[in-house]
Amino acid sequence: MGTSVDQGETRKLGLVVNPIAGIGGRVGLKGSDGEETQRKALELGAVPQSLNRAIEAMERVTPMEEDLQIITYPSEMGEDAAKECGFDPVVVGSIRKGKTTAEDTMNAAKEMLRLGVDLLLFAGGDGTARDIYDAIGEETLVLGIPSGVKIHSAVFAISPRSAGDLAVLYFRGRCGIREAEVMDVDEEALRQGIVSAKLYGYLRIPFEKRLIQGVKTPSSGEDKEAMEAIACEIVDRMKDDYLYIIGPGTTTRAITSKLGLNKTLIGVDVVSKGKLVGTDVNETQLLKLLEGSKAKIIITPIGGQGYIFGRGNQQISPEVIKRVGRDNIIVVATPEKINSLKGRPFLVDTGDEAVDRMLSGYIRVVTRYNEQVIYKISY
Repeated sequence: MGTSVDQGETRKLGLVVNPIAGIGGRVGLKGSDGEETQRKALELGAVPQSLNRAIEAMERVTPMEEDLQIITYPSEMGEDAAKECGFDPVVVGSIRKGKTTAEDTMNAAKEMLRLGVDLLLFAGGDGTARDIYDAIGEETLVLGIPSGVKIHSAVFAISPRSAGDLAVLYFRGRCGIREAEVMDVDEEALRQGIVSAKLYGYLRIPFEKRLIQGVKTPSSGEDKEAMEAIACEIVDRMKDDYLYIIGPGTTTRAITSKLGLNKTLIGVDVVSKGKLVGTDVNETQLLKLLEGSKAKIIITPIGGQGYIFGRGNQQISPEVIKRVGRDNIIVVATPEKINSLKGRPFLVDTGDEAVDRMLSGYIRVVTRYNEQVIYKISY
């Protein structure tokens, strides 16, 4: 573990924003890689989220405004976010506005390295982390502002707010440094229901355990008995006058299998009266199904990370959550998955702070048939 920047040094904070990161989330596209996916996302009404998430992070850095020099790329790649927060950034490089590419991200990272930034904040997902890694490797300190759909890597803060807070801790000499994994999955395989994650390398990040997310860990498959028991419990509880919005995962898939239904492993499905009424739905489709209907959301946390909302299930948006209500959220998790968190809380990062706050607190978790635990949710 290293040490933070000496407080007597000139402090330079780099900022790079991937404008299209996460654009496929709420419209159910499982990612944002590739021009065709981005075009389709926009056609489906997707609204880019990375600018707002970069702003959310930079707002936490404003107390250090007088002590930092912000270096960033033009327009939507960082300049807009920095200026929105009241900074007067040094803007370098050039882009084709509205047509940014992975090459722009890599060029920006190389320029930040050349200019000697002490810390490079980047807003994006696993693909963006790979681009940063390919460009500069471990040559400078970086930190991810989570803005993607699939975020398996451990180089990201648990939320945009946490990214800003950790940047401040680093510049104030109050955190350590460590190497963290850069992971990514094949999005095309993911759309076919195949989750194939690969380790691409490591980046150096400022580290404070409570502010950094862990690497996503897949289910070992050794807890099938507990999944079956959970499925029996949930199916026995189901009522005909409710819609059941069922999130991604093997634990939730066991529930639909118990009903004799085929679930999309990495999508969101909707069940009513024991039948599928929505398959691999997006936010718009969910909101339409909810019109005039009572509903419950059934979700399972991501192993090793603990996210129940905001990672891989952005279709269940803040608006959907508000329509359904906190009391109608059912969390299911095997004891193995609970143990994988090593005492860390469940996490929410919906993109709406008021909804995150509403979700925080304690919640009952179904762990087996007629067995529950009380577990904490943080944001």
